[in-house]
Amino acid sequence: MKLASPVRLVIAVCLLALVVLAEGPSIPQPPATPRRPVTEEYQGVKVTEDYRWLENWDDPEVKQWSAAQNARSREYLDHLPARPAIQQMLKQALSASSAAYYDLQFRGGALFAMKYQPPQQQPMLVALPSADDPAGATVVFNPNASSAKGSTAVDFYVPSLDGKFVAAALSENGSEDSSAHVFEVATGKELSDVVPRVNFATAGGSLEWKADGSGFYYTRFPQGNERPPEDVNFYQQVYFHRLGTDPRQDTYVIGKDFPRIAEIQLHASDDGQWLIAAVANGDGGEFAHYVMDAAGHWTQVTHFVDRIVAVKPGPDAALYLLSRKGAPRGQVLRLPLAHLDLAEAKVIVPQSSGTPADESARASIEDFAPAPAHLYVADVVGGPSQIRVFDLQGRPLPGPPLPPISAVRQLVPAHGGDVLFNVATYLEPSAWYRFDAATGKSIRTALFRTSPLHFDDTEVIREFATSKDGTRVPVNIIRRRGTRLDGSNPTLLEAYGGYGVNLKPYFLGAFARVWLDQGGVYVIANVRGGGEYGEEWHQAGRLTRKQDVFDDFIACAQHLIERKYTAPAHLAAIGGSNGGLLMGAAFTQRPGLFRAVVSYVGIYDMLRVELDPNGAFNVTEFGTVKDPDQFKALYAYSPYHHVKDGTSYPAILFPTGENDHRVNPMQSRKMTARLQAATSSGYPILLRTSSNAGHGIGTAVDEQIEEDADVLSFLFDQLGIKYATPSRLGSPDPPAAPAVQVFAQFRLTQ
Repeated sequence: MKLASPVRLVIAVCLLALVVLAEGPSIPQPPATPRRPVTEEYQGVKVTEDYRWLENWDDPEVKQWSAAQNARSREYLDHLPARPAIQQMLKQALSASSAAYYDLQFRGGALFAMKYQPPQQQPMLVALPSADDPAGATVVFNPNASSAKGSTAVDFYVPSLDGKFVAAALSENGSEDSSAHVFEVATGKELSDVVPRVNFATAGGSLEWKADGSGFYYTRFPQGNERPPEDVNFYQQVYFHRLGTDPRQDTYVIGKDFPRIAEIQLHASDDGQWLIAAVANGDGGEFAHYVMDAAGHWTQVTHFVDRIVAVKPGPDAALYLLSRKGAPRGQVLRLPLAHLDLAEAKVIVPQSSGTPADESARASIEDFAPAPAHLYVADVVGGPSQIRVFDLQGRPLPGPPLPPISAVRQLVPAHGGDVLFNVATYLEPSAWYRFDAATGKSIRTALFRTSPLHFDDTEVIREFATSKDGTRVPVNIIRRRGTRLDGSNPTLLEAYGGYGVNLKPYFLGAFARVWLDQGGVYVIANVRGGGEYGEEWHQAGRLTRKQDVFDDFIACAQHLIERKYTAPAHLAAIGGSNGGLLMGAAFTQRPGLFRAVVSYVGIYDMLRVELDPNGAFNVTEFGTVKDPDQFKALYAYSPYHHVKDGTSYPAILFPTGENDHRVNPMQSRKMTARLQAATSSGYPILLRTSSNAGHGIGTAVDEQIEEDADVLSFLFDQLGIKYATPSRLGSPDPPAAPAVQVFAQFRLTQ
């Protein structure tokens, strides 16, 4: 989280900045890493690797090796002259921040939200009278009171329909291994109910309350000896828990026939008479939907082949469905609840025309929200957002204007057909707005953030790179006004490119402010594999077409060089998770294109990733070695298998978390060992493993600040940036601006 907010920055922040010495600290040699060759055959191809032994975290030798790598990294990072000033600046910016509100939900006349109040370690769960009265908020659960170090996190929460209770999924140390706890809203008192294993990093988790508030339906992973050990994080099903009873007595509801890699999300109609179970077939974007009526009868409304990606109950006894079948940019259907036959669904919002020359015509529906007499549709247009408004028959109505190159996050139906929505830009923190359905006007609510970090000296330029196959790829360039295009600017290029995830604008905050103040240029690319132009954009970077993602990223880097923003000696790349895979492919395919790389919690061995629990869920996105064509594609780009001895690789930092159940930290260990043995550049290959973090979800703020300070210090040292006193950090009297949301920073995702 790169957080910032109102309040004046103390002048001492500027005085604490240091200047890097002419020569950086010496870097100790890596610990000895034995080569132990193992050969395995895939589709008739024999593949040998030397570092499989580093996969076994239960082996004391592996833990000793990891500790030695961490000690080496700390010896280097802790002696970087700029690090103390950078860390202090990040802390000051955070401490000066106002509260951030996200994940809003209306239930029982109250507005529930997660509230992050700096400088606390974790967000807390609150109930507010309205979006205009944050002072009236009641704390329902504060995880900071449970753990001063911030080890406890709220992974998700769901209020009862009457707003009297909230069930919250709580986990420790970023593990995402959650149990459901129940709290009384009026008093904050915790009930005795604790339901285990409602969430895990593989299939996620969900729950929804019964209409009368007597209990809740929830996603349940196997427990005890119900499944073999290798299946305990699969076969998610739906159970019902009645308040005040032993969870061991909970009753099965649905799911025995779902796939091994099912991911279930639950949602009820406002009156609680209908329960929707959305079942994802792993992470590839296929969904089936089941609807339960008040009598407990289930009807399967959609199947995986139907390409219905979302179903929501409306206020008019109908379901609203987002379909991508024959409509890759999305169309909205309406289906009466009295006739749950998909063939009866009618298109009320057709997909955009898709004219290639007109970017606005390529708008893809990302989200929608039915409300009384209104249907709100949030589109993504190559990265930025727009909101359209219709009546419930699909007739267009006036909608809210948005700032240019901005993003909408979450549509929350409010009273009387109004809607709350969150807007952010790269240069202004986010704010929650209310769209008044009666007047057609947008009003900023009291749920906004201000920041001591201002970007009035900064501009966003949106350009397009041309990929290897001629595809135009959006490139969002954030630079200080007057930046010279002479090839000398330190430039940081970020991208993701997977799962149909949209890399939308977010307030850049302290991390980017530090970078820009040292003359840097910050660039975010909307490469294929995401959903920025709809499902076609996603499919173009999925399975056997994954190489298109890497070609796009390399083309964006070349574009920056050709436009003389930077040169390879000044260019760094950054990405996480699926974006870490992108980093690995980029620096193995074009090692001379980058001077430094930061690759968070990434995937590098694409031949063995599917053997991990979450890797099995990723097969529908990446493919499997069991399929000949998919193996050929995986092996052709697998970064770990394309490290070549004697190659001059850039400096690389691999941050990972010991408790990461989404991407096994062994991926970073093996890649570190392979690169340390192979590189001839003399630049450092560093492994940074946190014992207090996982994939980034639920990480305590202090740990995030430590990591950001390490990353910035590493980049400055490797790119030869002399960290000097910033010329500006913001005006003494900050304007009333919107606010960055805790979840808006997109460095660590899927």
